[in-house]
Amino acid sequence: MEIFGSFAQLEIGTATGLMFVLLLVLLVTGIPLAFVTLLVALIFALGWFGPMAVPLITSRVYTFVSSFVFVSVPMFVLMAAILDRSGIARDLFDAMRLVGGRLRGAIALQTIVVAVILAAMSGIIGGEVVLLGLIALPQMLRLGYDRNLAIGVVCAGGALGTMVPPSIVLIIYGLTANVSIGDLFTAAFLPGLMLAGFYAAYVLIRAWINPAVAPAVEGPSPPMSEKLRLLKGLFLPILVVIGVLGSIYGGIASVTEASAVGVLGVTLSTMIRGEFSYALMRGAALQTLQTVGMIVWIGIGASALVGVFNLMGGIDFVRDLITGISENRTIVLLFMMAILFVLGMFLDWVGIALLTMPIFVPIVIDLGYDPVWFGVVFCMNMQMSFLSPPFGPAAFYLKSVAPPEISLGDIFRALLPFIGLQALAVAVLIIAPGITGR
Repeated sequence: MEIFGSFAQLEIGTATGLMFVLLLVLLVTGIPLAFVTLLVALIFALGWFGPMAVPLITSRVYTFVSSFVFVSVPMFVLMAAILDRSGIARDLFDAMRLVGGRLRGAIALQTIVVAVILAAMSGIIGGEVVLLGLIALPQMLRLGYDRNLAIGVVCAGGALGTMVPPSIVLIIYGLTANVSIGDLFTAAFLPGLMLAGFYAAYVLIRAWINPAVAPAVEGPSPPMSEKLRLLKGLFLPILVVIGVLGSIYGGIASVTEASAVGVLGVTLSTMIRGEFSYALMRGAALQTLQTVGMIVWIGIGASALVGVFNLMGGIDFVRDLITGISENRTIVLLFMMAILFVLGMFLDWVGIALLTMPIFVPIVIDLGYDPVWFGVVFCMNMQMSFLSPPFGPAAFYLKSVAPPEISLGDIFRALLPFIGLQALAVAVLIIAPGITGR
């Protein structure tokens, strides 16, 4: 205990540096982020305050996991898990052939549209990238699309679940920043569509400059009977989206209640399609437990660490450090964006949100910015974290289902233009915050 007791003799700046180094060293050893943050929180709680501080950690953790809105997270994850195991996404992709028609780059465009609809159904990233990797990527490669363009569209499109409501990133941010999740969903809707529009414009411009990168679809137009059959694939997904987002925006249901409506809608869809089975629901439930378990453990560790750091006076120290960068609030904001981008290259978005937002949100409010608007900017920044090397999750998700000749390096190289488009979207949100309606 003498070693622990000596921690209290440290200045807060030195203690902050020591905490950062300890986090980095433990992460390099391969220990999961959740357990690293929890261990560091325990070490510094004992070292700075003694054994009596341990109950403070448990109370902080309880506050995080007892939020009613948090119930929506497993619901939306379950929606995505059921979608993964049904044929809804495949039929949706086939139905969107009617949208592109004979337009050059039509398959890439329909992939982006399908990605938006899937994002509006569940808001989960991994499942979307894998689904599009299985459905859209082989078709684009078979039709002679440029490989880099096809890979980029699948990964970037699949990551739109971060921005398009009901985004789980927005939900976690809302819980952390203590702002209305309904307001976040409303504010993020247009920016999410704007980013999808950037992707679509990029595809069209590339196809116009070099037609070889996105060949036009050959062959006769499908007969009316085939078109009607394909249109059926749009009906159930659109109905689920209306049920989830319509109930939230219409003020009929809260986010948590709307998530339950979504699960019911997707489950009924599998029943109508004749795909409902015990094996499907069991697999979806197990996948949900695995994903939500990871989120909860990261939340527990990050909440404990931030709580201890706050009691040490560390949050005030970091706040003074960041605001001391410049008297210009835009420069301070850009500095925070740079921090988030660098962290996004190495950490999971859940950990980033829970570790940084208790520090960043009060700074943003002090600078006169709207915390809801900042939440949308944060989510747009996290878009880049899903694609950025060396640990961009979207690249690893796609690699798991991509043809063996496509290496991880190929995927990351293909994503560079799309990371640039995401950075452009962040810049547009900062320059024109009115896009969020705030």
